[in-house]
Amino acid sequence: MQPKSSRGKYYILDFTNMKSVRTRIAPSPTGNLHIGTARTALFNFLYAKKHGGAFVLRIEDTDRERSTKEFEKNILSGLEWLGIHWDEGPEIGSSSYRGDYAPYRQSERIFSYKKYLEKLLFEEKAFYCFHTEKELANEKKAQMESKIPVQHICTPWRDLPKRDAEKKCGAGEASIIRFKMPPTSAKEPSNYQLTFRDIIRGQVHFFARLLGDFPIAKSSVEPLYNFAVVIDDYEMQITHVIRGEDHIPNTPKQLLIAKALGWTTKNTIGDTIPPWEYVHLPLILGPDRSKLSKRHGATSVDEYRQAGYLSDTLFNFMALIGWNPGDAREKMTKEVLIKEFSLEKVQKSGAIFDTTKLDWLNGEYIRSKTSDELFEIARPYFDQAGISADAILLKRILALEQPRLKKLSELGEGIGFFFAVPEYNKELLRWKQMSDEDVAQSLKKSAECIAGMTAPFNKEVLQKLFFDMIGEGDKGAALWPLRVALSGKKSSPGPFELLEILGREVSLRRLQRALELAGATT
Repeated sequence: MQPKSSRGKYYILDFTNMKSVRTRIAPSPTGNLHIGTARTALFNFLYAKKHGGAFVLRIEDTDRERSTKEFEKNILSGLEWLGIHWDEGPEIGSSSYRGDYAPYRQSERIFSYKKYLEKLLFEEKAFYCFHTEKELANEKKAQMESKIPVQHICTPWRDLPKRDAEKKCGAGEASIIRFKMPPTSAKEPSNYQLTFRDIIRGQVHFFARLLGDFPIAKSSVEPLYNFAVVIDDYEMQITHVIRGEDHIPNTPKQLLIAKALGWTTKNTIGDTIPPWEYVHLPLILGPDRSKLSKRHGATSVDEYRQAGYLSDTLFNFMALIGWNPGDAREKMTKEVLIKEFSLEKVQKSGAIFDTTKLDWLNGEYIRSKTSDELFEIARPYFDQAGISADAILLKRILALEQPRLKKLSELGEGIGFFFAVPEYNKELLRWKQMSDEDVAQSLKKSAECIAGMTAPFNKEVLQKLFFDMIGEGDKGAALWPLRVALSGKKSSPGPFELLEILGREVSLRRLQRALELAGATT
């Protein structure tokens, strides 16, 4: 194995004896962590952990205008919150790193890119292009009007000697660096197909000549994505490039760059083999089967976190977007997902983001939490709803709401009536076909029952007392108006649980208010 440092000289890494899987996620800090990026990170993480390998986090921040430290922090903290922990990459909140292939920010790897750009320029596999943006736009427009493939064959600059090109650059002429598409030969005719293997999709073919002379850098110190990603994946010894299918069009360009640098081989049928495996994941789709976007709802991990979804839920749910274990299991722990995950079971077609399933799964995870665990997770949502009370009381209330919760953001609406007199329409007090007089009589009996109690005011005693009072009568006619009077809700915990927490005096005041709303008095 060659030295891991990329500084100093060009080198060829020996991958032949490498057995350890190395995957990576390389987000651009130009926005908050997107659910699609998080899902891709998760699949990379699961695959690396399944095979005892390393999961690498690399920040692609060469877009200087749009990249910010705030977005980078959001991405890193979002992945940490989800439990997608990287083995190598930037540390949160510092400029230090962990891992043998540092640095892990593209903005700090400029030396590597410059070195290989100079190599391609020296070998005349890349060149300086001096066409103006207007000239390129006019060329593209003409090609589109003529209905021919849009490509740029950079005549005359592709054949300008490097020394002359450097003089023009030195004189201040604007330029970019392009990859020089190899000339047609007998072995590689104009219809030559560039083929690569995708673990999910099998053989993928491109007509290489249609790519034209594509750009790879703005300057020797400003690489573009397709160039930088090849260098990074190679120098960091990535074994599996697992990414979204929207990157498939980038793959032939990246293969040509790797080939020009001498990093590819050919198999027996002439396919170009890169030093890593390609895996292109299906896109995440909205319910209408179009690409997931803001018009479908939340798209960032932050939005789901703020809405009260648990990190365990999202970890589990994202694993099932485009993959399944081959059976009906849906709730699966991180350990089980790592054990069961395989790329062969990833589907080819787009995967629907099913919010209904997400809500159901989140409810399952909420119900699996202990009282103390859920209370700690729910603290920010109590604050958000302006609810402040004794921790013991909040835990009791939370335990009542736990079976119904789908999202923690629902807590304010779900339990707010414990801390403020609820507002509701008197029609809600009515059970089936009860008249106003029936409702009033039911509420009066409940108030008398509560007021006359001498036994401990707990749900067991209350339930026995009320059931004795009701006897063989319709329980709903007694308990529905009582529950609504206490909660003001169509759906809430049972009346005896509510009575126990609200207490005698508060409960009687709410029954009095319900009687007034129904047009009667005690």
